[in-house]
Amino acid sequence: MKDTRIHLTLAEIAERLGARLEGDGDLRVTGLATLKDAGPDQVAFLANRAYLKDLPATRAAAVVLVEDHARACPVASLILDNPYLGYAELSRMLDPLADAHRPGVHATAVVADDVVLGKDVSIGPHAVVEAGVELGDRVVIGANTVVGADSQLGDDCYLHANVTLYHGVVVGKRAILHSGCVIGGDGFGFAHDGSGWQKIAQLGGARLGDDVEVGSCSSIDRGALGDTVIGNDVKIDSQVQIAHNVQIGDHSALAGCVGIAGSTRVGRHCMLGGGVGLSGHLVICDGVQITGMSLVTNSILEPGVYSSGTGAMENSQWRRNAVRFKQLDSIARRLSRLEKRGKGEV
Repeated sequence: MKDTRIHLTLAEIAERLGARLEGDGDLRVTGLATLKDAGPDQVAFLANRAYLKDLPATRAAAVVLVEDHARACPVASLILDNPYLGYAELSRMLDPLADAHRPGVHATAVVADDVVLGKDVSIGPHAVVEAGVELGDRVVIGANTVVGADSQLGDDCYLHANVTLYHGVVVGKRAILHSGCVIGGDGFGFAHDGSGWQKIAQLGGARLGDDVEVGSCSSIDRGALGDTVIGNDVKIDSQVQIAHNVQIGDHSALAGCVGIAGSTRVGRHCMLGGGVGLSGHLVICDGVQITGMSLVTNSILEPGVYSSGTGAMENSQWRRNAVRFKQLDSIARRLSRLEKRGKGEV
């Protein structure tokens, strides 16, 4: 079996990370693992003090860590101010699949005659690229992926297998779209005529900025009139629903199962935890963090951390609290009357 692993010396890694190396620079490594699991041909990292206990016994070739922890390291040290960022960079350096796709169009792919192909484009088996599409340099289109008519993809985009882009979708540079995600599908727009629903044609588009990543089975709907807009460097987890005409600012991150209703605007540098729901037509300002499973029904106009809902508890306790919750209004009214009596107002 062919060895597909990446082989790098510690000196090469230190140079590319901008790390200070203490140890043998000629030592070669082929992978990345945790402190506990790493072997002598792998690099480990220490970014959380909770795992400091695993450092003395590590068998790794080297560890990426801060200087304060290097003194306790029994193997070579790659010293950085931010080991977690170093880990992120190192994971890309040692990814054996990073350059797995070779340029070319597979014989079973269907590519319209007027498609504009950049340099070194790779189009996989049974992919479909419709008329009027423009693909930038080094774009990868995975197997069974469909790129709808008049769509545009910037340089270095990577669409995994079974991605669907509807017509007129614009994607910036270096975007990564994972399997099963759908970009530019119809928004949920219907008008009731008294007896049934009449569909509202979704005439807008969907635009994704540079360095966007969309997880598997997530949906970003096209706009009803204007476009749905995802800013630069936005990271979207799996099974996320973004409705028509939503706007998400640069550098925001959405965890799994987030749902955003139509025409809501999320600012820059926002973080939405897993299962967060945003009602429609809201404004979430820059720098907002919303913790998991929160439901937001009003705009948030001040940066900060916001939460709603209650944590899990024993069912018997939850049932008692649920009854009391229903009684809050009457309790508040009774308390108000008692306070007035105490002040002699009644």
